[in-house]
Amino acid sequence: MTGKFTSFLRALAVAATGLAGGGAFAPAAQAEELRMLSGFSPNFVWYREIGPQFIALVEEKTGGNTTISFTGPDAVPTFEQFQPVQAGVFDLLFTHPAYHSGTTSVGLSIDAIDVDPVKRRDVGVIDYIDEHYQKLGMKLISAPSTGTKGFRYYLREPITGTPGLDGRIIRGTVSYHPMIKALGGSPLNMPVSDIYTALQRGTVDGAAWGLTGARDLKWNEIISYMADPVFGQVGVMIFMNLDAWNALEPATQEALSSAGRDLEIQAQAHFDELQVEEYDWLLANGMTVTNFSESEASEFERLWAEGVWEVATEVSGDDATNLRELAKNNGMTR
Repeated sequence: MTGKFTSFLRALAVAATGLAGGGAFAPAAQAEELRMLSGFSPNFVWYREIGPQFIALVEEKTGGNTTISFTGPDAVPTFEQFQPVQAGVFDLLFTHPAYHSGTTSVGLSIDAIDVDPVKRRDVGVIDYIDEHYQKLGMKLISAPSTGTKGFRYYLREPITGTPGLDGRIIRGTVSYHPMIKALGGSPLNMPVSDIYTALQRGTVDGAAWGLTGARDLKWNEIISYMADPVFGQVGVMIFMNLDAWNALEPATQEALSSAGRDLEIQAQAHFDELQVEEYDWLLANGMTVTNFSESEASEFERLWAEGVWEVATEVSGDDATNLRELAKNNGMTR
């Protein structure tokens, strides 16, 4: 990254943080005044139900000595956020690792690893991912899941045969691409902000998405079907610039790490409840369940896991292969 571009991004970060605070420009970030860049807007469920909770946990565990401000994708687009945090323009990044899969795909592998926040840490899965990202100048603070199960397909038209996505264009990040193809569809990546219009206009025939969020995105206004079965897991992540992390006092580091661990446990149970609420709400507000054939449905977990590992290995090679072996040896993936 050039010096001019870094300076520009730093100025952008300060301006965006100042505007978010009500118009006054914020001072340069201090060790305990951290700026968080988020791939999700503040009113979107993944941020709304995770971001403020993490911030509150950090403040609680540091006795109010560490505060965190928010900057969203309106300032830096979702798919362009890894580099500014890596460069130290922001201190923290709240994202899904598929959004920086061109840099590394080790993080997105978490979506193919069973959701058990305690076991993930006990067997070394989180440590492995953390060590990988530290080579890229980033520290993994937390990897909360958005529920025990993660995804489903949302469609404009019902499933009528096999393969269930035959001839359809389906929005999905790279994690989904092998599975979409195996089900007869053609994958197309696009930012979250573009999905509503693409579904409305028929540019795409459906979207692969989590079990929460379709309500916030108001997809029930323009499409009518959500498909069973559900599959996989969603693992969002909170990273910190490694230099910024190393500059913190040990007690502050431990507070952030403790907040990250607590968040992982809280998020799973909380999102399991939110998933049920959203499912019921979507059914009551215009959406209907459509089903893949039994033969395809029985293969969903295999298709998903193998597809995620295929993408991860293609980009990250042995780093992804070794993580898969670690998770597989502990009965946490296929």
